[in-house]
Amino acid sequence: MTAKCASVRKKGGTVGLVPTMGALHEGHVSLIRECRKRCDFLVVSIFVNPSQFGPSEDFKKYPRNFKKDAEICRANGVDLIFNPSVKEMYPAGFETYVNLEKLPNHLCGLKRPGHFRGVATVVLKLFNIIQPDVAVFGKKDYQQFGVIGKMVRDLNVPVKVIACETVRTRSGLAVSSRNRFLSSSEIKNAALLRKALLAGGKMAKKNKSPSAIKKKIKAMLLKTKGKIDYVSVCDRETLEELSEIRERCLIALAVKIGRARLIDNIET
Repeated sequence: MTAKCASVRKKGGTVGLVPTMGALHEGHVSLIRECRKRCDFLVVSIFVNPSQFGPSEDFKKYPRNFKKDAEICRANGVDLIFNPSVKEMYPAGFETYVNLEKLPNHLCGLKRPGHFRGVATVVLKLFNIIQPDVAVFGKKDYQQFGVIGKMVRDLNVPVKVIACETVRTRSGLAVSSRNRFLSSSEIKNAALLRKALLAGGKMAKKNKSPSAIKKKIKAMLLKTKGKIDYVSVCDRETLEELSEIRERCLIALAVKIGRARLIDNIET
């Protein structure tokens, strides 16, 4: 993998990377298409990363369909798929991880200890192996994009990190690999996440208090019949909770509906 990408750069070409865990959908396709515009040689990594799953999370049940993923990649101009095994990425005796001190201690990181350590570690390994000029991520996983951007800046990693807007269904539901775990009635309920965020966004533009915004959103989310993990009105960069809105902010939430834990956000 490293030698192939090095040969592209030696000829003056640029390398792009879209890191994924497979189970590709329209959201991933939008990232692939954006990256395709920005590079000469496009790599998609497909690796279900065990180090970002907690003990009670769905690593073994995470959807995997390499044949379908490969067809999607082929249809969208991907030059190479990097599909390493767990043993290749985490050989015996592996003990080096990337820890960010503050950014993971908010939003999803509060309920998923160690998750972003696993994310940062595997992404840095992919950057070291492939050495891309550009890498593209989605804004649905806003905290993940923030963690990766911070890691790249702090460790002087020579890659340009690009964020793409969230792809949504007609109902506004963010496209996700985990949506396949939802029943038809649960999908209908899940559409309320976007509606709640839009309502919160309108309140934020009117400088309503974060507590009032969260109260409104939580009241709307009760109609999903799901379990609210968190609702946050926070700073876009630090993800620190805000006591008042002075500038633009991020409104983020996580709700478990049926078997799926869904996340979404809106920037104001």
